[in-house]
Amino acid sequence: MVNAVISGLGIALPPSARQDEIWAGYFAGHYTGARRTLARRIFENSGVRTRQAAVNPLLEDVADWSTERRMRRYQVEAVPLGKAAVSRALADAGVSADEIGLFAVCSCTGYATPGLDILLARDLGMSPNVQRLFVGHMGCYAALPGLGTASDFVTARGRPALLLCAELTSLHLQPPGTRADIQQIVSHALFSDAAAAVVLQANSSGYGVSEVAAITDTTTADHMTWEVTDLGFRMGLSPQVPQVLSVHVRALVEDVLSRHGRAIADVDGWAIHPGGPKILDVVQEQLGLDDAALSASRGVLSEYGNCSSPTVLLVLDALRRRPSPPETVVMLAFGPGLTLYVTLLERSNLGA
Repeated sequence: MVNAVISGLGIALPPSARQDEIWAGYFAGHYTGARRTLARRIFENSGVRTRQAAVNPLLEDVADWSTERRMRRYQVEAVPLGKAAVSRALADAGVSADEIGLFAVCSCTGYATPGLDILLARDLGMSPNVQRLFVGHMGCYAALPGLGTASDFVTARGRPALLLCAELTSLHLQPPGTRADIQQIVSHALFSDAAAAVVLQANSSGYGVSEVAAITDTTTADHMTWEVTDLGFRMGLSPQVPQVLSVHVRALVEDVLSRHGRAIADVDGWAIHPGGPKILDVVQEQLGLDDAALSASRGVLSEYGNCSSPTVLLVLDALRRRPSPPETVVMLAFGPGLTLYVTLLERSNLGA
């Protein structure tokens, strides 16, 4: 049986800045009065200490830019960032670009045609016959259905697949007069930029993709939104999101693990999307995990912020770089729908 394995992973980041510097140098003047006091508290309690921005508000204020101008800048910034992540993933896997059979790209922060899938396939020397897939507007959980699609391709075709998640949330800074409510403040405090790519191969060494599963609670579809406006994309983020996750997360995880003869106690690696401190707190409580199990996710939130779709891959990268990498990893990510995705990875030494 062909087993799809994550054999390479590559990360690319724009320049970073400290959260307190971004607050003092820009956002402290973005809000006024009681809203400023509230915003400062949200920034200080976000769990983010440093973050990356392709368009840093300390250097360039895009709050009044049109969506067209932001989309043009997206192409300028996303192409080299995606190219760096993909190149590192290919080198890590020992695979050349022309061997890739499927190239999937996830991004919800920019759109253009020709897009990243076409431009990077061309620039990196992929085959003219490479199959391409672009996944947009799935948000923070997109990496996991992306992994599912890529692993299914490898299993069915026996050829390598490549997944790129690239997000430039910094392009969607909103002006303070445009519905600058608590949801916008939380979004500005949490979100950051990054690109992450993974190569999947058949029967290789690395982390085998055992299962990808999901559940969507459509009764809460309005709890998380990402609206296209004349001034970029605007986030809607209900404070009830952690509560919804608390209802579904344990049952989903236990259901997947039970199909593989495993329980929560058997998992030694947790790659949980750090959507924010409260989300991590809820997942930790519902799954009965200790602080060590969440250390990689909290570390990524602190060092990189919430980068939307690449973030859970940043957590996986942190886990696999440990002196003793985990044998079994559960990846969890959440987003619009509300949707919860889980992926079970099991370490494989085939081909080592």
